[in-house]
Amino acid sequence: MGIAIIVVMAIGVALILTGKVPTAFALVLLAVAIALVSGAPFVGAENSVLSTVLQDGAIRLASTMIAILLGSWLGSLMRDTAIASTLVRKTVEFGGDRPVVVALGVLLISALCGAVTGSAPAALLAGVIGIPAMIAVGVPKVTAAGTILMGIGAGVPFELPVWQFFSTALDLPVADVRSFMVLLFPFAAVAAVAYVLVETRRRGTVHQWSLASMSDADADAGSTAPAADTRSRRQRLGDAPWFALLTPLVPIVLALVLQVPIIPSLLAGVLFAVVTTTPPRLIATRMLRSLYDAFHVAAPPIALFIAIGMLLAAVGLPGAVAALRPIVEAVAPTNVVLYVVVFSVLVPLCLYRGPLNIFGLGAGIAGAMTAIGFYSPMAVLGLMTSYNQVFGVADPTSTQTVWAAQYSGVTPQQVMVRVLPYVWVVAIAGIVLSAVRYL
Repeated sequence: MGIAIIVVMAIGVALILTGKVPTAFALVLLAVAIALVSGAPFVGAENSVLSTVLQDGAIRLASTMIAILLGSWLGSLMRDTAIASTLVRKTVEFGGDRPVVVALGVLLISALCGAVTGSAPAALLAGVIGIPAMIAVGVPKVTAAGTILMGIGAGVPFELPVWQFFSTALDLPVADVRSFMVLLFPFAAVAAVAYVLVETRRRGTVHQWSLASMSDADADAGSTAPAADTRSRRQRLGDAPWFALLTPLVPIVLALVLQVPIIPSLLAGVLFAVVTTTPPRLIATRMLRSLYDAFHVAAPPIALFIAIGMLLAAVGLPGAVAALRPIVEAVAPTNVVLYVVVFSVLVPLCLYRGPLNIFGLGAGIAGAMTAIGFYSPMAVLGLMTSYNQVFGVADPTSTQTVWAAQYSGVTPQQVMVRVLPYVWVVAIAGIVLSAVRYL
């Protein structure tokens, strides 16, 4: 039976990799197939396909879905209220014509945006202005795209929806997830800074026209206020007030320092963003409009999390656990050194929607590891969060990588080749940390 489950998983990987079936649909089919192969009845009140896998599994990650929606809402507000664009513009103005300083500044803003919402919305918030600005001062196009992605990767350890996901998926307290993420952050941050310093100097300055920056400049020139206009420069440019720029830090400080629960922390960020930027009479309208926009942004990941919940429910069924336990015990490394070597070599399997992608079949593998009890949940957490650092930055099929590359005028594969060595090192560091602390 265990071999049959592995064959089913292999078929699922093939469906996802070939793109024959959308990832969410493939995971649902995979969950049902694993449940049936493991001997679960189709109907019944307990451990059945209909009630346990489809019904209970669909809502298993409900708290994560709400966190994703709130993070998208906050990201939408940061865009609509010009908080994100103001952060990037101020950073670029501070950097002047110094490519390294500008790139490091955009990297910092990308990290803040990544901590708020992650994925493609973070790339958009930081990259719409940041990428043309970097290219305009001579940062190579591939390096500019990679800077946005490495910044998002540095912010991921503080992305509250990710905390909620791992907490629910691995049945861990949020405090335990937070503790490991804090330890992982320095490695991600150092790798991101190293990427900017090494790549900008190794590739040199490449001066070229930036259409986006030119159009922005023309727009600014065309909207020059007449002499009678007494508005401040901030008002003419449409910048957000300086105190509103603290918005990305509000949920992080609440959740990390004050240990406020994740959903209230994100709600506090939403309220702070709208109150500090919007006249009272317009607050309700802006909040409602940005919430509708957030539903549009959050719909794809929420659909994916519904499917992942079903997959986690399927691999946690008693029949699946009993069938997979002897196989895992036979092949999984227990020696600390072997654990580090094997799982470090397997890092590329989280790319191209591979079997170790935590937002795909990797969630099922993580759930199986936890259910079987061969590794502690914290060891599985360390392993999967390390892989997530690679997937979130280097996977050429992820939305943020595709957008950043195309907006910069290069291919996702070019970006992957450039950033992969850096995030691979981050993954190895996380795996070593996991092995030392939890094996």
